[in-house]
Amino acid sequence: RGLTDISLLERFIHLRYVDLSKNKLKDLSPLSSLTQLLWLKVDGNLLTSASMQELPYLQVISFDRNLITDLEGITHPLLATLSLKENKIQTMLGLSQEQLFSLQVLELRGNKIMTTAGLGVSKLKKLYLAKNTIDSLEGLEEFEHLEILHLRDNKLEALGGFSGSMRCLHYLNLRSNGIRSLKEVEKLEVLPMLQTLVLMGNPCCEEANYRLQVLSWVPQLQRLDKEPVEEEEREEAEKIHRARKEKEKVGITCCRVEEV
Repeated sequence: RGLTDISLLERFIHLRYVDLSKNKLKDLSPLSSLTQLLWLKVDGNLLTSASMQELPYLQVISFDRNLITDLEGITHPLLATLSLKENKIQTMLGLSQEQLFSLQVLELRGNKIMTTAGLGVSKLKKLYLAKNTIDSLEGLEEFEHLEILHLRDNKLEALGGFSGSMRCLHYLNLRSNGIRSLKEVEKLEVLPMLQTLVLMGNPCCEEANYRLQVLSWVPQLQRLDKEPVEEEEREEAEKIHRARKEKEKVGITCCRVEEV
């Protein structure tokens, strides 16, 4: 509606659900009196900051398609879902587990983030980072509760940064990055619960026996790209895995003989 001023809302202190999308808002300070607010949507405005007065019961916020440049000033204790798609955010710094201890879903698709370092909300369950410029994965070892990680359309060439402490991660989307070597997939062995892996659109997918090689490193997968894993594939992948282990043993034995 082209709204630039929402000061009228200050008097409606019992509002629970507010949608102010597709306006021209730059200031949300009048919402500070809405202490009963549960759900807020302000997509498609002119906001440059997501900072607001702390609201004690707010559980869902969507700031999609604004001009927000950082994650500072978001402190709502019951916030469970935070969406900041298609803004201008460059860093993961600014969020605190102490202030956002209920946060489970963080949506940051379509920003300008270059690394995962600095994200201070380790109890997340779902993290969406597609369409950024991420070229390194850092600080993920603290995310023991993470179940879904979406990294499509970034600039990853290596898969370092994953940790065995990520025991709940079952869905990982790495589509359309710059991963050239299938050997990088071996680093995903540390993810014990990984069920679905999306790698299509990476150069490594052109290598011979692509699916079998991936399954030989991550045998528990139920789905690779968009296709379910067949039992025959799993058996063939197991053969490749055993052959590789035998080759490694022979190599170790040869090295010891040479040392003697």
